[in-house]
Amino acid sequence: MQFMAKIVLSLPGDWSKEKLEEMNLTERARSMKMVRDGKLKRIYRIAGLRGNFSIWETETAEELHEILTSMPLHPYMNIEIYPIIKHTTTIAWEAEHGSMPPF
Repeated sequence: MQFMAKIVLSLPGDWSKEKLEEMNLTERARSMKMVRDGKLKRIYRIAGLRGNFSIWETETAEELHEILTSMPLHPYMNIEIYPIIKHTTTIAWEAEHGSMPPF
């Protein structure tokens, strides 16, 4: 199953620069593992926010829940999840031309 997540962070304002850097490094390492494991397919920064849109692929919604709640910054995340499927335009393109062009 594929899901699109909108994740916006609301971090404590009293964190030191060092604490923020430590948390960002820990979060990045966990995210990189999710990419290597084939779970996190794409991630895009939302301009003007400390947040992202991301595409995830998991067997179940429960698996996605386990992954997201395992993220170090999870306690500070506001998360919206949308199950997604291929659009008919994508299906038609792939039937006529093969894979969609890369970004």
